[in-house]
Amino acid sequence: MAAAVEQHWPAHAPLEGIVITRFGHGLPTRRIRVIEAGHPVPDEHGEAGAREILQRVAGLGPDDLMLALISGGGSALLSLPAPGVDMEALKATTKELLRCGARIEEINTVRKHLSAIQGGRLAAACRAKVLALIISDVTGDDPTHIASGPCAPDPTTYADALAVLKRYGISPVAAVARHLERGKRGEITETPKPGDLFSRVENRVIATARLALRAAEDLFRSEGVQTQNLGDRISGEAREVAAAQEALAREIVRQGARRPVAILSGGECTVTLRGSGRGGRCTEFLLSLGIGLGGLAGVRAVACDTDGIDGSEDNAGAVLLPDSVARAANLGVDAAKLLADNDAYGFFSALGDLVVTGPTRTNVNDYRAILIA
Repeated sequence: MAAAVEQHWPAHAPLEGIVITRFGHGLPTRRIRVIEAGHPVPDEHGEAGAREILQRVAGLGPDDLMLALISGGGSALLSLPAPGVDMEALKATTKELLRCGARIEEINTVRKHLSAIQGGRLAAACRAKVLALIISDVTGDDPTHIASGPCAPDPTTYADALAVLKRYGISPVAAVARHLERGKRGEITETPKPGDLFSRVENRVIATARLALRAAEDLFRSEGVQTQNLGDRISGEAREVAAAQEALAREIVRQGARRPVAILSGGECTVTLRGSGRGGRCTEFLLSLGIGLGGLAGVRAVACDTDGIDGSEDNAGAVLLPDSVARAANLGVDAAKLLADNDAYGFFSALGDLVVTGPTRTNVNDYRAILIA
């Protein structure tokens, strides 16, 4: 996004800025400085970058423009803990939230209330006009949920954040508990809510999963393949989503479609970690689907995170073929055992069926396609 801004910005016009991206995802820029930091767990690199960004925007005046380039991953990368909450406390809380199976909106409710820059606070820190250009990686495309909404009003409260932790049985470290309880009692200012502050702020969503699915439909149809687009709001446990789509695939097979059919879906599944294996929500979806289909002839699938990273590994996702589970068994790989250990990465790695794209430098959430021949 920063490279595109530089490419199209008038050469004579002033432009300076800072971008924080994941390690290994940077691109060469001339006028905008790039900082690489940790993701999905925040780190001190992101903290330092976020602190500098907040300081820089505080110096902007009414005649300036703050251009905010926001995409998925920003919640971890733009991580400046609130006063009284240090980075170690933020890291510990983030790890627990990522393990428990909470929805991204719930995770970000907590993040906003542990942050000095998210939940609308970035926009509130400056007097300039704000234009936020946003690539959406969340269902519904609401700017308040994307990267924890640094330039968007926040409808949630400290009480909501505490309720999320309680809902998932998370006992926060002392500093986090103390901060959220103080906020609930009104001793700490709430995140900015809808009102006059945001009259000078525009949040513009420029790319979405819906557009990606529409492009996929066009591609399949150009190849003579019918499509069933389930939409970009598919969420829930990856295994449960797989079971629902397995049932749909079986019904299409039973009906005997005359042409190939592709079942398309986007959105963000969750994975509740119970094992110690490696993997992300896309590979867990596929492994669950493969076990459920039991080698059903003519059914293939792909599931990938559009940013090129499924969970915390180096793959975007994987490909499932009708013989995947059988081939694994021939190699001595037990599909059910690996699924129980949340090790879908290990399963598809053994088969050589991981999809590895490298950084795509965009993020419109997950893409899933089941092709029924």
